[in-house]
Amino acid sequence: MFRPLAALAGSLVVLASIAGCSAAGDSVELSADTILIDVRTPAEYDAGHLEGATLLDLNGGEFATALPTLDPEAEYAVYCKSGNRSGQAVAMMTEAGFENVIDLGSIGQAEASTQIEVVQ
Repeated sequence: MFRPLAALAGSLVVLASIAGCSAAGDSVELSADTILIDVRTPAEYDAGHLEGATLLDLNGGEFATALPTLDPEAEYAVYCKSGNRSGQAVAMMTEAGFENVIDLGSIGQAEASTQIEVVQ
């Protein structure tokens, strides 16, 4: 009984290590046509956002209102404060049929992975 449990525990450690390495340190190259979307609040956006990002506040309903007007064929990159709202927005986009959507996670992760400067 001990060996199967030890093998399972070892497998979980390996999987956790692989999953943990995939987002924060990876570089993301966006094309000139990629639409950068910030789904934070206006106050968060005003405090600093990635240069060129469009604000579509998820919690305020602006994102849901704009979603039907967005081009499902375009390429999008989405970020927020912690990665929670960007994940929700990306899920909404995927459910609506968008195929070219990147979840950049938090603004810090987005800045690090894209090398796009945070501006006010």
